[in-house]
Amino acid sequence: MTIKPFFYLLLLCLTSAQCCATVFYSKNEALELAFGKGAKTELLTLFPEPEESSKIQTLAKQNLESGMFSFYVGTDANNKTLGYAAIETNTVRTKPETLMIVLDATGQVTKVLTLAFHEPPEYQPAEHWYEQFINRKIEDMDFNKGIQGVSGATLSTRSAINSVRKVVAYYLVMLKDKSAK
Repeated sequence: MTIKPFFYLLLLCLTSAQCCATVFYSKNEALELAFGKGAKTELLTLFPEPEESSKIQTLAKQNLESGMFSFYVGTDANNKTLGYAAIETNTVRTKPETLMIVLDATGQVTKVLTLAFHEPPEYQPAEHWYEQFINRKIEDMDFNKGIQGVSGATLSTRSAINSVRKVVAYYLVMLKDKSAK
């Protein structure tokens, strides 16, 4: 008889842990928000050389976890580059958040969207918080350089800053000079 109440309590705990997970946009919906309806997207996979990896790590202020990085490149009907989008997933405390960082054709941040957030909602920064990254230089993407923190969401905001810095660093090191040609 004592197993039954324990089983129900366990079931309640397992199902309640899943109730906090929120997926806001699918990849296709997010790419449409990034580049507009009708834009073409193509996956661009980058493999930095050791010297490039070192530069990226310095700019991003973090170690790279992989020797590969991918951007979605948005183009219009005339094949003109509209911009770049990267989808970044990081563990905040114990669960993941997925952001899409959108850069224009010159590498400026234009949008940061939360695609999915699996931590409790009170740890998620408001969408308008991400507007702080728009048109900001990489060296100014830090708490002590003008990015405002969010009380109760320190780990989420730190994770977001790291994601945006990494995406911008990859653009600066691997695409900036190529896209200017």
